[in-house]
Formats: sequence, structure tokens, C-alpha cells
Amino acid sequence: MTDQAIRHDWTLNEVHALFNQPLNDLLFRAQSMHRRWHAANTVQISTLLSIKTGGCPEDCKYCPQSIHYETGLDAHALLPLEDVVAAAQKARDAGATRFCMGAAWRSPTNSQTRKVSELVAAVSELGMETCATLGMLTADQAGQLAQAGLDYYNHNLDTSPEYYGEIITSRTYQDRLDTLAHVRTAGMHVCCGGIVGMGETRHDRAGLLRQLANLPEHPESVPINNLMQVEGTPLHGTEPLSPLELARCVAVARILMPKAVVRLSAGRTELSEEAQALCFFAGAGSIFCGDQLLTTPNPSFDADMAMFDALGLAAAPAGQ
Repeated sequence: MTDQAIRHDWTLNEVHALFNQPLNDLLFRAQSMHRRWHAANTVQISTLLSIKTGGCPEDCKYCPQSIHYETGLDAHALLPLEDVVAAAQKARDAGATRFCMGAAWRSPTNSQTRKVSELVAAVSELGMETCATLGMLTADQAGQLAQAGLDYYNHNLDTSPEYYGEIITSRTYQDRLDTLAHVRTAGMHVCCGGIVGMGETRHDRAGLLRQLANLPEHPESVPINNLMQVEGTPLHGTEPLSPLELARCVAVARILMPKAVVRLSAGRTELSEEAQALCFFAGAGSIFCGDQLLTTPNPSFDADMAMFDALGLAAAPAGQ
């Protein structure tokens, strides 16, 4: 397959047609696509650290870090450099090749951006890929992070443009697209996906993936997050998404964005090993390892390694 086969002009009807295929046909097509662009049976291991927790003024209905909801979260200010470096070293020694840093800001101040840039530079010196999610960025802030050596910037679209207002009202869809454009202009890789299981329809899941696939450049990294329901947030009690539908989402993302690494991200504690195996077959090529994501639980490292062993999967080497 050549780059000419990678499209940015998908119609919603075409994406729906992918979703509506018999599952075996969809998975076969997705796995075939995956093997054309990615090493078979390898999964990248990333680790996520909340470097600043809680106190976010946004009203994202899924997020326990919002000041609008009572979730019992233990908030903390920006972690000192030595704590972040120690966490990154521990993750590297356990086999992680990418270290992701998350801060609960609507958008960082210039002073906060400088401090995070210092963290990025220190983690880069350990030989790890770096990723950060800090909220909305200006063009100058994106440039500063890129200069510090940030490899990836995560800024999810979350859901379709049509359903977005049901989930968030404190920033617009265009705000998110503007940050992605600043990240691209600065020369960083884009990590951008969404959350499924928030009460949206398949139409919205198709709309999200179409939006991602029709960006001028596909994100290099596409996280598919299965909603982690947290008591106190408005989405607590939402009907969970079927694991088979989650696998369909992964498969469609793989087909639409062949060169991207599709990441099976949050919500794996709600999935059986069999459901996760289906997602790997559908084209997921990365997971977060470690007992906790930003503020929600995650399978233990030992459990993940046991699953890899049972499935015949191997951790991808750095740079893959």
C-alpha cells in the first residue's frame, strides 16, 4: 500500500458502512491493514502520570478533575521535577518506551508551560518518548514545548461535533482543532482520539472517527478511551458500551488511519482479557501500563504482562 491510498475525504456513509459490516469481515480487514503498516504481535507500552491533579475549570461531564463535580479527588499542584523523573525512570525500567504527562488545566499559563518544558527535557534525557496533555495551547506555547523536546501532544476531540455540546460547554470544538493546528505547526506529533460509552450513538462514534480521519494529517497516535465512570460525575450510571462495539471502533479507526498507532487507552479495567484480545486483533497497538492512569485505575503491570504472554504479544521496542 502506498501513501496515495491514505485518504482524508471519508464520507459519513462510508464510515457507517465500515461499522455495519459483519464483525468477522471488519476484523479481517482491520488486521490485514494493521499488518501492512505495523509489526504484528507487538504492543507499545506507555505510562501516564498526572503531574497536576484536580481544580480544572472545564465542565467535561466525564472528568473527576472538574471543579464542577464532587468526586472526592485528592488534588495536588504541579509535581517537582525530581518526582517526575523518578516516575519516568521507574516506567522505563519496567519496559515503557513512552512517558505521558497530564495536567488538569484549561490552558497553561506561560509560566506553567516553562515548568512543563523543564520536565519534558529531563524525561527526554532518559531516552523515552515524551507526551503531554495540558489543555489548550497557543502557538507560542506549542513552539516552546517542541523546542524542549516534546514528541507528542495529546488533545482529544472526545466525540462527534454534533454530540460534543452534550458533554462539554466550557470550550468549543473549534478550540480543540485550533490547538491541534498549533501542535502541527510547531512540528510535534499529534495524539488525538476520543471517548466512547458516553451515551453517544454509533452515528456519533462514526462522526468522531471521520473527523479524525479527515484532518489534513492523520494523528500519529489515536487513543480510543472506554469511559471510566466516576461517581459524582454526570456520566456516572451511563449504560456501558458493549466490548464488541468497542472492538468495532478500534477496527474502524485502524482502517481509516492506517499509519496511526491506535491506542487501547482508558477503561481496560472494565474489559476481560478476551475483549482486549479482540481489540488487539482489531488493530490496537498500544496500551498504558501501570496501576493508575491520571486519576482512575488501570490493570497492574504484572497482569498486563501475563496477558501478553497468554496472547503471544511482545512489548514494542523504543521508536516503533
